[in-house]
Amino acid sequence: MAAQRKMTFGVVVGNRGFFPDHLAKTGREEIIAVVEKAGAKPVVLGPEESKYGAVETYAESQRCAELFKKHADEIDGILVTLPNFGEERGIVDAIRLSGLKVPVLVQATPDRSDAMTIATRRDSFCGKMSACNNMMQYGIAYSLTTLHTEAPNSAEFKADLEWFSQVCRIVKGLKNVKIGAIGARPAAFNTVRYSERILETAGISVEPIDLSEIFGRINRMKDNDDAAQEKLKAIKGYVSTQGIPDAALMKMAKLGAVIDGWMKQTNCTISAVQCWTSMEEFFGVVPCTVMSMMSNNLIPSACEVDVPGVLSMYMMALASETPSALLDWNNNYGNDPNKCVCFHCSNLPKHFFKEAKMDYQEIIAGTVGKENTFGTCVGRVKSGAMSYARYSTDDRRGVIRGYTGAGRFTDDPLETFGGAGVAEIPELQKLLKYICTNGFEHHVAANFSEVSKAVHEAAVRYLGWESHYHPED
Repeated sequence: MAAQRKMTFGVVVGNRGFFPDHLAKTGREEIIAVVEKAGAKPVVLGPEESKYGAVETYAESQRCAELFKKHADEIDGILVTLPNFGEERGIVDAIRLSGLKVPVLVQATPDRSDAMTIATRRDSFCGKMSACNNMMQYGIAYSLTTLHTEAPNSAEFKADLEWFSQVCRIVKGLKNVKIGAIGARPAAFNTVRYSERILETAGISVEPIDLSEIFGRINRMKDNDDAAQEKLKAIKGYVSTQGIPDAALMKMAKLGAVIDGWMKQTNCTISAVQCWTSMEEFFGVVPCTVMSMMSNNLIPSACEVDVPGVLSMYMMALASETPSALLDWNNNYGNDPNKCVCFHCSNLPKHFFKEAKMDYQEIIAGTVGKENTFGTCVGRVKSGAMSYARYSTDDRRGVIRGYTGAGRFTDDPLETFGGAGVAEIPELQKLLKYICTNGFEHHVAANFSEVSKAVHEAAVRYLGWESHYHPED
């Protein structure tokens, strides 16, 4: 898996002169220490650039904005910290003048009930409301901490900063993202239809390529090609390939090498693939392990050309910095109303399994022949925390909409094929009714993490999508 990326936050320290100035000084020092302890980089005015490095006057707002502009390519989000009431106009002017369109988190430091004299009283409890009111007036989207006031060095703010980091990674990661659509949608899957035009209005582009072009490039590639040999070695090191014919492995290696090269050439970040049945009938393998490897390396790849599905996978991979999978809400689990079987046949990333091996695709083997279906990545999904999400285009209304929530994968017994696990979702029957009532697909993206609230916040607050959080708060 890819290494975690260091976050960078622009920091606006609020100050209002007729409140204790020394609180702005110590508040700035405190927030810097907390951000750096979290492994992030703060971009903040120094005490030589403004009074205590805080923002109060319009001139100080301008200086703060210029500083943010210099670091615009780095800054993932903005932290507004209120060690005292804060000058509401200075804060919003700094953000507006910077021109940055990034998530904003507003934090207010709590007063102490035993330190409420004129020399020590903060009033940030009140000042936060004024700052938020001004951001609303200025059209600046912003997020709030869990508690109205939180000390920067508190456990609550530490958790909120991690959550906010997840939101920032989603928003930044989806800016001008390009999705590779490899092959045509399987004719039997109306369910994965979507609107490229609606996605384009959100800055998300789709780059299509016909499978014939992929097969043509493969046919021109020799077995000893460096890229093919490198991919073959990677496949053999990824999962057990015992019992898989060498010819099938070479086909997978060439397929993976060609897709890698095409995605690099076209600047595609993620992909959705026509995985059946043209691939098996006219090429002779399934692409599942190749796709599994991409997803495991935080380059999500969805089956059945489910472009919105891979977008949902990517949102959670960005938030958690761990692999996502695309699954079917597939079966009930006995009589338990809050459990179900999540399944695919399978291109799940290795990260999802207790143990994984390469096998053949049992579902379509009877149609195209077992010898043409080697390449699945199968096993039992391990237990652990789970987030799920599904965002799609609503073509009739011209919007992007979806849902997200949290659950867990369990160790409940399950004997089946492919890649499968038992999921426990609070109030699952309500969720299933919501999915069916609103006509959502049977595909859902999943991730071994708790990032659903960050996904929901990013979708609603900063992307402007319709998002349902289950169960509703």
